[in-house]
Amino acid sequence: MPSNVTPEYLKAEDAYKSAKSPKDKLVALELMLSTIPKHKGTEKMQLQIKRNLSKLKKEVEKEKELKKGGSGGTSFFVRKEGAAQVALAGLPNSGKSTILNKLTGKDVDIGHYAFTTVKPTPAMLQYKGIQIQLVDMPGLIEGVSLGKGMGGPLISAIRAVDAIVILVDLSVDPVKDLELILKELEAKGLRLNKKVPNIEIQKIPTGGIEIIGENFLVECNSQDVKKILQEERVHNAIVTIKEPVTLTDIFEVLDSSLEYKRAIIIGTKGDLPGSKEGLEKLQNHVQNFKVFPVSAINNVNLDILPSEIFSILGIIRIYTRSPGREIDNEAMPMKIDSTALDAAKKVHKNLYKNFKFARVWGDSAKFDGQRVGPEHVLRDGDIIEIHI
Repeated sequence: MPSNVTPEYLKAEDAYKSAKSPKDKLVALELMLSTIPKHKGTEKMQLQIKRNLSKLKKEVEKEKELKKGGSGGTSFFVRKEGAAQVALAGLPNSGKSTILNKLTGKDVDIGHYAFTTVKPTPAMLQYKGIQIQLVDMPGLIEGVSLGKGMGGPLISAIRAVDAIVILVDLSVDPVKDLELILKELEAKGLRLNKKVPNIEIQKIPTGGIEIIGENFLVECNSQDVKKILQEERVHNAIVTIKEPVTLTDIFEVLDSSLEYKRAIIIGTKGDLPGSKEGLEKLQNHVQNFKVFPVSAINNVNLDILPSEIFSILGIIRIYTRSPGREIDNEAMPMKIDSTALDAAKKVHKNLYKNFKFARVWGDSAKFDGQRVGPEHVLRDGDIIEIHI
């Protein structure tokens, strides 16, 4: 036990040891993780806490499902429409509904009190030929990851989206609010603006565990990695490590429940007293997020939000045309790095099966109407004409 753990951590640890129910243990473990000093000396302790959390969460969720009998309960499912689905997530009264109204033109009820939004409210954002579905989520509160407030249904709805826009009130304490939001989302397996560790784990029938790239291990060794794998019931595998990684990275690669999402932060109520100071504190605090201060009342920066939301979706707009015909005005959304053959497959399976070549106009072409093969990588705004 490191000598520099805080009294708060020791208190949480005592609560964990004395807890009787899985839910009480879960609460104590969450507190242990939030209060343990974050440095290399406690990394293995942090990892053990996370592993215990993962197992307990599965127990608690299973218990809930059994009580429900596999049916019933609240569902916040929103059917995806358009090119992508984006959650507007924030604390109660953070301005989510106002931003939804401003960006989509939808008339959503707005109240100057908490929990005006009691269920996910979708609306369509029009952006350069495609539609993006924005979903105004009910307010997050402390403990939502443990079932408080809207609980599991709300978190499940957020996990299902393609990207997340976090909203914080600049006039209050945006740093505190942001940390609460990130803590609750991370506790339920959401990893925002983080990439999946570059580790491949190939299970094999026999032969034990072989580690390739052991030199990339940070503050741990191959025996530590093998121990984690074996405890996760992986006894025969080839592990290929391609970048510097920690034990936490190894554990997270093994955790299939994790969701990696892109996100931006909108600082709302930029017209109120204290918002300028709040923005400065927020910008100094965040590292992996873009922050956009707005004022819905004064229409400040609202015009830049659609393009910034589009930028985190990882998609491009492709326009199609048939030989000898006009360009289709409706854009076809595709993933970044999609190829000409991918486009053919999305248009129609016959074009995919019988693909011979394509002609492309746009940034990916050396000249207008360039003839390209199936592996040609498309760029945003390209026009493609498929030949069979």
